[in-house]
Amino acid sequence: MNTSPTPETLLHQIAHIQFMERGSLSVLRQSAKGPSCNFQLWEAGRNVSEYVPADQVPIVQQHLNAYSEFEGLIDQYVQLVSARSRQERLSDAKKKRRIPTSSSPKKPRSKR
Repeated sequence: MNTSPTPETLLHQIAHIQFMERGSLSVLRQSAKGPSCNFQLWEAGRNVSEYVPADQVPIVQQHLNAYSEFEGLIDQYVQLVSARSRQERLSDAKKKRRIPTSSSPKKPRSKR
């Protein structure tokens, strides 16, 4: 059974990711409720930092994990489509090669 994904199945998996965030979490302090974190990301060429209270850390972590999954799926998609494109290009190049049909020897060029 062929278990390698197709570009279509990868796009289907990507479409099912409903929430994601790009960035990173850094623990600021631990409390009885859990860790309080700092969420950082780059937006419009600037580093944006946001405080995340302990009760929101798990959901932000889920969003970050979803973004990591998204990146992995995109990488697989690019690899598959690139390989398919390369294969098609090379097969077209082989089809376009012409073998000379003339059986007569080539005439030498005249020197001037």
